[in-house]
Amino acid sequence: MAKKIRLAGIAYESLVNGPGMRRVFFSQGCRHNCIGCFNPDTHSFTGGEEKDMDELIQDVLDNPILKGVTFSGGDPFERAEEFAYMAKKFKENNLSVWSFTGYTIEYLLEEIDNRKGFRDLLENIDVLIDGKFEKMLSRKGLKFRGSSNQRIINVQETLRLGKIILMEEYM
Repeated sequence: MAKKIRLAGIAYESLVNGPGMRRVFFSQGCRHNCIGCFNPDTHSFTGGEEKDMDELIQDVLDNPILKGVTFSGGDPFERAEEFAYMAKKFKENNLSVWSFTGYTIEYLLEEIDNRKGFRDLLENIDVLIDGKFEKMLSRKGLKFRGSSNQRIINVQETLRLGKIILMEEYM
């Protein structure tokens, strides 16, 4: 049986959603409704299109110029089980995995064992950009994020050390 995920879209080759050439998967569904959101068409949980995850994974692995993948949205943590499945396959193939979320890392860690897929997804993400987009905190020149309240977090070090470790080189 095919493993499916509902996506709003895919950017096949992107240089703006993390370092190096990346494939970006835009999750369909978001509860945050940030004012000024870049992707308001991703908010509905019934929009977008169902895609076969194994086909998406293989297509990434078949492209030698890709250095990693980024999960954007919508909010990938609303489809944590599906994105965790994909993240694990990408990590097994030495690709970097970045994810955006409107949730804070504190919330994700608090709910890590209460929400399906949260633990598996966090354990297979290298970098997380957390927090809602805040239009009043948006400014030109922010690297990899929309507003200055959002943090760029080294997820594996955060999990290992039990405290939030920022990726200072990108802040």
